[in-house]
Amino acid sequence: MLLKLKKSKKFSYIEEGDGIPIVLLHGLMGELSNFGSLMQYFSGKGYKVYAPELPIYSYPLLNTNVSSIAKFVARFLKDIVQEPAILVGNSLGGHLGLVATHKHPELVKALVLTGSSGLYEKSFGETFPKRGSYDYVLKKTQEVFYDPAVATKEIVDDVFETVNDRKKAIKTLYIARSAIKHNMKNDLKEIQTPVCLIWGMQDNVTPPEVAVEFNEGLPNSTLYWIDKCGHAPMMEHPELFNSLLEEWLVQNQFAPVQ
Repeated sequence: MLLKLKKSKKFSYIEEGDGIPIVLLHGLMGELSNFGSLMQYFSGKGYKVYAPELPIYSYPLLNTNVSSIAKFVARFLKDIVQEPAILVGNSLGGHLGLVATHKHPELVKALVLTGSSGLYEKSFGETFPKRGSYDYVLKKTQEVFYDPAVATKEIVDDVFETVNDRKKAIKTLYIARSAIKHNMKNDLKEIQTPVCLIWGMQDNVTPPEVAVEFNEGLPNSTLYWIDKCGHAPMMEHPELFNSLLEEWLVQNQFAPVQ
């Protein structure tokens, strides 16, 4: 699907469909298009789907951290969505969703986490890949998925461009370190919002034990597994992901009235 960006109040975002609001939060190396299938499916099912561009590379270095970008998410919910929304976050996006939900529960109707950081994750590591090493970036990008073929040349080229842009590379390191420092373990018990966890059983970045720890720590959560799946289930198994999410939304009475 062709993604058309809207611009309003300093936000750039995609908006599709009408109905109950769903807000999609992409990961550190993610793109809005990572959620293409979900956006297309739910925007035709009685949901209004938003996907904001997160200011990971546009904020000053001092504000390139989880707290500042979670505040941006809260402002987006207040200024653009203007009603409690269902947040869906992958990787860093899940972490931002957790912080926004913890700080502003009145803005979040439900939270969906898939391959979320916030407890433990393996990032590109403390040593950033040598600039110019395409093979290293290719290998690291393929490792994100169970099926390396999901790491298309377009995806790898985007990551390669990021790590070879000095400013972006530094900000990537800052946000990755901030995510590690901003551990949510002690906050989980305070999050009463219903949470859906959809996890790849072969996730190498936020391994299955992370999903189990989230499920045990959150008072109101449900955990679904997807086999033969890595860190981005909505990309590797979009139809199954959409089906599990829809099932959970119906069970928890977050589905539109037919």
